[in-house]
Amino acid sequence: MKKALSLLLAAGLMLSLAACGASGTAGTSAPADSTPAASEPADGGPGADAGNNADTTVDEDTAKAVTVGIIQLVQHEALDAATEGFEDALEAHPELNVTFDYQNAQGDSNTCATVANNFVSNGYDLIMANATAALQAAQAATDTIPVLGTSITEYGVALGIDGFTGTVGGNISGTSDLAPLDQQAAMLQELFPDAKTVGLLYCSAEPNSQYQVDTVQGFLEDAGLTCTQYSFSDSNDLATVCQNAADASDVLYIPTDNTAASNTEIINNICYGKVPVIAGEEGICAGCGVATLSISYYDIGYATGEMAAKILNGEANIAEMPIEYAPEFTKKYNAANAEALGVAVPEDYVAIEG
Repeated sequence: MKKALSLLLAAGLMLSLAACGASGTAGTSAPADSTPAASEPADGGPGADAGNNADTTVDEDTAKAVTVGIIQLVQHEALDAATEGFEDALEAHPELNVTFDYQNAQGDSNTCATVANNFVSNGYDLIMANATAALQAAQAATDTIPVLGTSITEYGVALGIDGFTGTVGGNISGTSDLAPLDQQAAMLQELFPDAKTVGLLYCSAEPNSQYQVDTVQGFLEDAGLTCTQYSFSDSNDLATVCQNAADASDVLYIPTDNTAASNTEIINNICYGKVPVIAGEEGICAGCGVATLSISYYDIGYATGEMAAKILNGEANIAEMPIEYAPEFTKKYNAANAEALGVAVPEDYVAIEG
């Protein structure tokens, strides 16, 4: 009996030790298995890495919710870049939870007016107007909601302000895409010193285009060149007017004109390898031109977004904000068009990519 009892006690002790060993192993592995589940949701959704970013980001619940309406006159490379820069700038401000309502008017001024009135009816916090017709529509729609323009050449011309001094006042400000027109005229003379006649091609429905060709014409005529203005009303008569201008001119000049920018293929089909085009901006030059003194539309759009952030955060009064201009300008050229015309481009020009 004693021997049997001793054997039973020994067996019980061994089972107890084995059980303790198994419990210890599970205890050391459990935390390692559960840690990822705590910090990384299985679906990768909201909450992933929240612990790591809690002290560096603004909580969406505390960010100021705002709605910004964007009216873009027409889709082309320059205006698209300005809109992209504007949105990127505002999205870089985590203290603002921005909802964008982007509307493209497809080149129709009446559509711009409809869109602007809808934005006002919906009580949006700010309107960004991309191009002159969009700005004019926003101006007519509201005198209380902040309106920022971009891709506007001359605000005094666009808004009918006599003696414009650089600040619109009221509820309007923004950025300009104006490059030095005297330097654009000088570029034409630099690249084509033997030219005697210049055709100035532009859309008559765009007041800032009229302003640019009038100004450039003055510089060119002072230099002894003969200039003729060729205006088209819309894309329907562009081909005919452009052909007339090309037939009668040594060089064409096209300003920052939205209708021309949307129809560069028509112009290029007429002028390629025959008549050089000096363009007011890079998108037109890439489509049908030889050279341009250009700005970055993305940069002026971004600057407009920074202005918007200051207004929405209550850091600036739009009535006191002067119009901002591009900080730098670049001489650029279209390599294919230059080669087709046999134009020797100076070394300080940069080839347009793409």
